[in-house]
Amino acid sequence: MKHVSILVPETAVMGTISDPRYFFTAANQFLEASGKPALFQVQLVGARKEIRLSNSLFSVHTDALLQDVKKTDLIIIPPVSGDISVALELNKDLLPWIKEHYQNGAELASLCIGAFLLASTGLLKEKQCSTHWLHAATFRAMFPDVELVDGSIITDEQGIYSSGGASSYWNLLLYLLEKYTSRDIAILASKYFAIDIDRDSQAAFMMFNGQKDHEDTEIKKAQQFIEANYQDKITVDQLADLCAVGRRSFERRFKKATRNTVVEYIQRVKIEAAKRSFESSRRNISEVMFDIGYTDTKAFRDVFKKITGLTPIEYRNKYNKQAVAG
Repeated sequence: MKHVSILVPETAVMGTISDPRYFFTAANQFLEASGKPALFQVQLVGARKEIRLSNSLFSVHTDALLQDVKKTDLIIIPPVSGDISVALELNKDLLPWIKEHYQNGAELASLCIGAFLLASTGLLKEKQCSTHWLHAATFRAMFPDVELVDGSIITDEQGIYSSGGASSYWNLLLYLLEKYTSRDIAILASKYFAIDIDRDSQAAFMMFNGQKDHEDTEIKKAQQFIEANYQDKITVDQLADLCAVGRRSFERRFKKATRNTVVEYIQRVKIEAAKRSFESSRRNISEVMFDIGYTDTKAFRDVFKKITGLTPIEYRNKYNKQAVAG
């Protein structure tokens, strides 16, 4: 049997506790239906017997207290809600327990921004990790020694797993199920729960708001210029002159401040504008391309797919069913 401990932190998101429990219970049923024995023993584990969530709207009764668990194979770490710093402080007593069981052979799986709790253990130092794309900047600021993988749905490193934003945790659950059982059982589960088994990117869902969480005022000035004039042809020399900074120094400072090269930043601003147009208008592909300053159809398609993971047509069809064919 695989012992699965679903941790119940203070301020946890309720669905990310009930869903993994349901998932592994259903997996046992799939196994038994195929003539195999049930594999998973699932428990809700917490620091207290009763944990109230969502302003006491829900009450979770744990199956076991932390000290009752002598050995486990997998610890699921759900996301916390509200102010992250406050949530981490409320749950600091969980960290030694997580570390102890990992050192004793347990695997760890954080769901969405459960990565913050996992990273607080120190076990992610110099390892890769995924989390919700919206919280990426905050995560990097709090845990600079962790390699956050932008846009990734799942990371897997040395028995530590993490998932991307929101419902991406279903893909991590499928990934773990396939690892512990077989591809056939994972496919069955993906059909039952209506999950795309091989989705590996959050890119299509990411909104680019510009990385302005830095103190370089000249670079912010350049960013604002790009965002106001993305339809035009903008050069690095033009931006460097605007900021009265030498080109090489400007490029270095821009990359340090935004984690993008100047060209990458311009592309992301343009593609974000294209995404908004596809979502809310009936313009065809060529019209949108020209609106954001592209004249080369192949170049536009290649950059769009690189950033979103979808072609322009796929994106428009996914998010604007009323759009005319391009």
